[in-house]
Amino acid sequence: QVQLVESGGGLVQAGGSLRLSCAASGTSSFSIYDMGWYRHAPGKQRELVAVITSGGTTNYADSVKGRFSISRDNAQKTVFLQMNSLKSEDTAVYYCKARFITREYWGQGTQVTVSS
Repeated sequence: QVQLVESGGGLVQAGGSLRLSCAASGTSSFSIYDMGWYRHAPGKQRELVAVITSGGTTNYADSVKGRFSISRDNAQKTVFLQMNSLKSEDTAVYYCKARFITREYWGQGTQVTVSS
C-alpha cells in the first residue's frame, strides 16, 4: 500500500510562487509509478494539473503551461510541483496521485489559496 503525503501549500499573493511536494512511502518501487498532480476548486470538478510518467515524460493542463513545472526525485520518492505566476483561479486543494497499471493511490491534499 502506497501512502502519499502532500506539503507546501499555503496562502500566496497573485504573481507569487509555491512549491508543492508529495512524499511516498510504503513502496520500494516508486520509480515505476506515473505521478500526477490534480486540483479541486469549490464548485468545480477535479482536474488534472500535471503528470510525469515513470520515464520522465511530462504533460500539463493548458491553464498552467508555462507557469507550473512537475518533477520527481526517485531516490527521495518525491514528486514536486513548482508553481509560478500564480493566479486567483489556481486556488484549490491540490492532490497527488500515484498510478501503476490499475493501481491508484491518492494523498490527502494540500490547500493552495491565491489572493488577488
